Amino acid sequence: MEINWTKEEFEIYVLLYAAHCNFIETEEEQDYIISKIIKDESVYNKMHTIKIMDNEAISMKKIQEYLQYNKYSYHEKENLLRHIKKVFFADGYVDVLEKKVFAQLKKVFGV
Repeated sequence: MEINWTKEEFEIYVLLYAAHCNFIETEEEQDYIISKIIKDESVYNKMHTIKIMDNEAISMKKIQEYLQYNKYSYHEKENLLRHIKKVFFADGYVDVLEKKVFAQLKKVFGV
């Protein structure tokens, strides 16, 4: 699977993956992603469509492969994990699925 995303597209995809992990993308989560991360809302819409079409296994494979072939510093990975946490907390509640996904992403990121 070849993934030709920009860094911004990848980060949006990861945040959308986090927002969708419990099958509920709240308005607060969406607002956080759009307001804090995105410069161009059309990029958000593109990545949202891709994420909606991907299942859990495909999403994780894409994330792992992107990280494998694109150099992310430890600091960049930590920063992205901070944004993921903020997505989870955006609606005021972190559920069990979100906690599980966060632990899984930490392992994938090697942080």
